[in-house]
Amino acid sequence: MVTMPPGAQILFDGRELRGFVSRGGAPAAWKVEGDAMEVISGAGDIFSVERFDDALIHLEFQCPDMPHATGQAKGNSGVFLQGRYEIQVLDSYGIAVPGTGDCGAVYDQIAPLSNACLPALAWQSYDIVFRAARVDGGQVIEPARLTLLHNGVVIHNNAILRRPTKGATDEDVGAPGPLRLQDHHDPVRYRNIWLVHLARKGSDRYEPG
Repeated sequence: MVTMPPGAQILFDGRELRGFVSRGGAPAAWKVEGDAMEVISGAGDIFSVERFDDALIHLEFQCPDMPHATGQAKGNSGVFLQGRYEIQVLDSYGIAVPGTGDCGAVYDQIAPLSNACLPALAWQSYDIVFRAARVDGGQVIEPARLTLLHNGVVIHNNAILRRPTKGATDEDVGAPGPLRLQDHHDPVRYRNIWLVHLARKGSDRYEPG
């Protein structure tokens, strides 16, 4: 897990949801209990007030124990980068070869390199290096890119995000966007959410160090 550096923007501190709003700008209506927020079914997705381009993002999540559920019905939520690119959150523990709908996938586009899931009810972490799309004159000259560590394991290495995923808030990939957390009607919990804005360097390609 990446340690929060000085100057990071704390999006959720475990006490209140002031850093998030619902669709349309009303106060976020998820539950806060202990040091975590929990999806309230039907309350809708929530969006960070903070907008970002290139960023290092950390969050932790906990999938509920739903032993009789299968597939997409098993502890489902999602993390949308800029509101446009969904990283799946799902109880995919024990799946030998994860697919594009499993935990850590760029939803319906790119499967994780391996399954790093812990069992249901365990706290898990995503550490994300996101490089926003480069747009010039309304044309995308470089698509967005993503490196993702799931529980400290690299499951995407400088992956190319050629287009927004299904359910994207919009497709204006050249504009800053929020961190969006999905209400998929399961009581998934989140905590310790922060980001660091990364300096943009024109169209120079991100190369993981």
